[in-house]
Amino acid sequence: MFLATIVTDSSTAYSHLAFAGDQIIVRGGLADVAVAVHRALAAGERRTLVVFEATTSRVVDLDLRGSEADVLQRLAAGANPAADAATDTDAPVRTGAPGRPRLGVVCREVSLLPRHWDWLKSQRGGASAALRRLVDDARKQSRGRDEIAALQEAIDRYLRVMAGDRPHYEDALRAFYADRETHLQGFVADWPADVRSHLDVLLRRYREARAA
Repeated sequence: MFLATIVTDSSTAYSHLAFAGDQIIVRGGLADVAVAVHRALAAGERRTLVVFEATTSRVVDLDLRGSEADVLQRLAAGANPAADAATDTDAPVRTGAPGRPRLGVVCREVSLLPRHWDWLKSQRGGASAALRRLVDDARKQSRGRDEIAALQEAIDRYLRVMAGDRPHYEDALRAFYADRETHLQGFVADWPADVRSHLDVLLRRYREARAA
């Protein structure tokens, strides 16, 4: 049985983790996780290997063909595609020319009623500036709710992948959404230790977001 040596304490910040069956074999950056999973396969690991983003619980599909160097090269090539640079961001993009910095503005069609356009045109900076301010204000006001909803989705997604066929899965999910954590812990008590360990990490983030 393969056991990675890159397993860190669950309180340490990490971006990804990998399970072999019910056991966490690695936590760390994506490159570290990819290397550990590649080595596990090379060593004959037969359990199902699943790689998660630690925050969102999205399953990451790694291309593990070839050598470790090949795997890392593909990851590096796909990390920051040049096509994504300066797209849909408010961060100034500096150029050699003087004057106002580019803001990465993306033009798209917006359908509004005449009274909406009339109001927008009367605002400081015109319609486009007013729309940007409205969106920014709405994002600030909903940030807490959006974070909580995202954490709920992460827990739901994680449980579906790692516990969807386990006893009391549906009971545990209902207890989570009903905010009955004592019941939730009772339903998952017999699940494998590492499955419960990462669930506890996700639940702690969820509790902290709700208390903020």
